[in-house]
Amino acid sequence: MDPVDAQANLRHLLNEWDPLGVADVVADEYDCMIAPLLSKLAAGGGRAEIGEFLWHELGDHIGLSHPERYGTDPMADRLVAWWAAVSRND
Repeated sequence: MDPVDAQANLRHLLNEWDPLGVADVVADEYDCMIAPLLSKLAAGGGRAEIGEFLWHELGDHIGLSHPERYGTDPMADRLVAWWAAVSRND
């Protein structure tokens, strides 16, 4: 997958998840997660690593308490499945 397409697709997935509820107003709110996620996924990061990253981003970077309430594990599953599908097509 073209890197630009991968970034756009990942932005779309993160905005659908939208733990802050702001994606309709600020389309680039989660862009800080795109490069690290793509790096982790490309390096073979699985559900645990991706989920831990999302947890850290929501809790430490964004400042949300109780990141588990925002579905970090299901989102990690979704991202890993997405990456497996798009990288299989390359």
